[in-house]
Amino acid sequence: MNREELKHLLTEVSRGTTDVTAALERLRDFPYTDLGYARIDNHRELRTGYPEIVFCSGKSIDHIKGIMLAMSKREKSVIATRATPSMFEEVKKIIPEAVYYGDARIISIKSSERGLHIPDTSVGVVSAGTADIPVAEEAAVTAELLGNKVIRIYDVGVAGIHRLVDKLPDIKKCGVIVVVAGMEGALASVVGGLVDRPVIAVPTSIGYGANFSGISALLAMLTSCAAGITVVNIDNGFGAGFAASRVNRLIASEQPGDSDE
Repeated sequence: MNREELKHLLTEVSRGTTDVTAALERLRDFPYTDLGYARIDNHRELRTGYPEIVFCSGKSIDHIKGIMLAMSKREKSVIATRATPSMFEEVKKIIPEAVYYGDARIISIKSSERGLHIPDTSVGVVSAGTADIPVAEEAAVTAELLGNKVIRIYDVGVAGIHRLVDKLPDIKKCGVIVVVAGMEGALASVVGGLVDRPVIAVPTSIGYGANFSGISALLAMLTSCAAGITVVNIDNGFGAGFAASRVNRLIASEQPGDSDE
């Protein structure tokens, strides 16, 4: 049950078209859609502000199609991460309005009837290298689909620090900054030491052998000398974009005259 459904139910109660007992019955348990192979959490948006999001990796195409079709009938926005082009083509056959973001590997389905309030503050997504862009795009597209403006600043790693300095005015305008870096992961510390905004660091698996598929970048970010950096898992662009959206919307809600309503 999302906010719109709850408002509709309460309106019915106030008008007398639904009695209190029936309303309590509908609200008594956390509702979910049981597909047998998946149980879709229909109550998550009401609890957390965001609907359940589909993780496609490891799922069969038939299961992904079934889950997304069921969700598209209830949710104002459906997001599926780690989706392949072949998965998208199959989803597109049954849900023509589905959109695929290739670099981010995300499928999105948006309702034309209900839009998201977009905060004035932006989420900044900064990548160290071009090879980090797929993870950066997962973060950026996730934040956009959750209703945020996103500023992308790519290929500004510490090997050419002047490229980052040149973009600092744009970075400092953002409400929260996602920093995506592989190799030694140093960019997160540099950005964290230059701005007064929340920084969410994403280590990537990009790097040579001693990078250990992102473990070196992860440990460097966790032990950063720049205080206050938050670190997500290796290659977890989605987690960073989701967290950044929560922070950004909290910042926006504290500004005078800004509201999600």
